Order: sequence, then structure tokens, then C-alpha cells
Amino acid sequence: MGYWDIPEGTACVQKTWISTKLGTALGMVGSAYHLVAVQPESTMAGLQRATNITVSLATMGAVFGMATCLSAQARDAPDDPFNYFVGGCASGIFIGARTHSAITGTSACLGLGVLAFYTKVGKMEGWKLAGPPIR
Repeated sequence: MGYWDIPEGTACVQKTWISTKLGTALGMVGSAYHLVAVQPESTMAGLQRATNITVSLATMGAVFGMATCLSAQARDAPDDPFNYFVGGCASGIFIGARTHSAITGTSACLGLGVLAFYTKVGKMEGWKLAGPPIR
């Protein structure tokens, strides 16, 4: 089962686990690109950087999954896109806390919240990012 297969506001642990795995995968890919683009001084420095990025994105995934699900339960509005805004905003606040910056946290809250909100709206309305190939 995928993330979208589980009804909103149910199975919070399972949805959080899926979003955590996705965050971990994105963190691993992102840290690999970062290590190639910005060469570390030592193997240990590279390992620390990769771990830091991966754990941060995995935590963001967990925060998003849990906040979205708990918002759906608390508001008794499982398919409301605002739940996704709450989850994205909570992930952004985590970034702000991680960087010790209120400006970063506020910006990330708004940016990730709006991105998550429109992702849910697009999923509900069947938006497509790309059409069929042109022949």
C-alpha cells in the first residue's frame, strides 16, 4: 500500500512510516548530490554531512506524516487540504528549529505548507504535471 491508498486521518503510524521512508530516500539522494558538488575534506566529514542531511529529511518526513494525520483526526475533516498545509508548515518549523533561525522556519513553513496544500488539491482534482507524449 502507498501513502495515497490509506484513507486520510487513519493509520497515522503507517502513513508516518511511509513519509519517513520517502524523506530518508530523498535525503540519501540529496546528500549524494551534495557530496559530489561540494567535496568534503575527509571521509569522516562526508559521512557526517550525508548523515546530517539524511536524518534531517527523514525527520521532516516523519513530522509531515504525523502532523497531517493528527490534524485530519483533530479537525474531523480527513480530506481537507488544510491538513497538508499543517503538515508542511510543521516540517518547515522543524527546519527553522534545526537552523536556529525564525526567518528560515517561517519561510519554510509557508513554502512547504503551500506546496503540500496544492499537492493535495492536485491529487483530489486529478491534476497532471505532464500530458501524454506528443507523436
